[in-house]
Amino acid sequence: MTDISPAALRGAVDLSSLRNRPTAPADGAQQPASSPEVGGFVVDVTDATFGQILELSKTVPVVVDLWAEWCGPCKQLSPILEKVVTELAGRVVLAKVDVDANPQLAQSFRAQSIPMVVALIGGQPVPMFTGAVPEEQVRQVFDQLLQVAAQNGVTGSVGGEQQPAEDADGADAEEPQEAPLPPLHAEAYAAIEKGDYATAIAAYEKALAENPRDEDARAGLGQVRLLDRVQGLDLQEARAAAAANPQDVQAQFAVADLDISGGHVDDAFGRLLDLFAVLPSAERAPVRERLVELFGLIGADDPRVTAARNRLSSLLF
Repeated sequence: MTDISPAALRGAVDLSSLRNRPTAPADGAQQPASSPEVGGFVVDVTDATFGQILELSKTVPVVVDLWAEWCGPCKQLSPILEKVVTELAGRVVLAKVDVDANPQLAQSFRAQSIPMVVALIGGQPVPMFTGAVPEEQVRQVFDQLLQVAAQNGVTGSVGGEQQPAEDADGADAEEPQEAPLPPLHAEAYAAIEKGDYATAIAAYEKALAENPRDEDARAGLGQVRLLDRVQGLDLQEARAAAAANPQDVQAQFAVADLDISGGHVDDAFGRLLDLFAVLPSAERAPVRERLVELFGLIGADDPRVTAARNRLSSLLF
C-alpha cells in the first residue's frame, strides 16, 4: 500500500504557476468544487480553475484524478474513486483532470502515466498511486489521507461548516500549525523549486550525514535524485538504446528511472533484476545499489518491493 507522506513530495511537483490564475469560468465551463455535480463532492477542473482547488485544499483534502477518455484503466478506477468520495460525504473532494484538455496540469503533476492519483493537503501535493487499483486498496489509501490531513489541520468538509475543536475546559483549541521544515530540508525544497537539483541533493546528503535516521531526508534525496536523472531524457530514445545494448548498465538505468517516474514500478524492478542476473559478479554492485535506492523510494511495505527484494536475495544466494 502507498505510504502517504507530504514531506516526500515537497518540491517534486511544482504547482506555483497555477495558484494565481484567473478563475472566472468561460461560458459553458463547469464551476469549481464549491458546486460540484456528481454526488455533491466530485468536480471537473481545468488549467484555468485549478487555483480554486488549491485554495479549497486548505480546508478539505482534495484528491486529483488525472485521466483521459482513451484510457481504459482510468474508466475502471474513476467509478471507484467517485464511490468512495461520495461515501465520505464531504470530508474529501474529488477533482477530475482530463490530461488531454489540460496539458499544463498534466505537466505540473509530471503525469507520464495515467490514471494518476495525487492528493492536495493545504495546497501541497501528496502522492497516492498510479494505475487502476482495487477498491480495498483505494479505501486504505483514503484512510491514510484523512489521517495525514488531520495531522496538518485540514479537517473541514464540503457542504458543512468546520467545527472548532475544544479543549477540556470548553475553550476553542488553537488551530494546528504545520511544523516548519528543518533548515537543510528548507534549503533542499527551495532549490528544487528553482530546478537546482544538485544543491537539493547536497542539502539532503548533509542532512543524512548529520542524522542517518532522518527518513524524510532519505525520501527527499531519492525523489530529487530521480528528478535529476530523468530531466532531459527521451523515453523512446532511452528504450531504443537499452534494447540495442541489453547489458549496458547506464542504458538500462535510464529506462528504469523513466518507468519509476511514470508509475511502472514492476517494469523498472524487472528490468534491473534481469540485468543483475546476467552480469558478471564483479559488475553487479551498481545495479544492486540502484535497486536498493528505488526500493526506498517506493516504500518498504509495498508488495512490489517485497517481491523484488525476494528475487534479488535469490539471485545473490
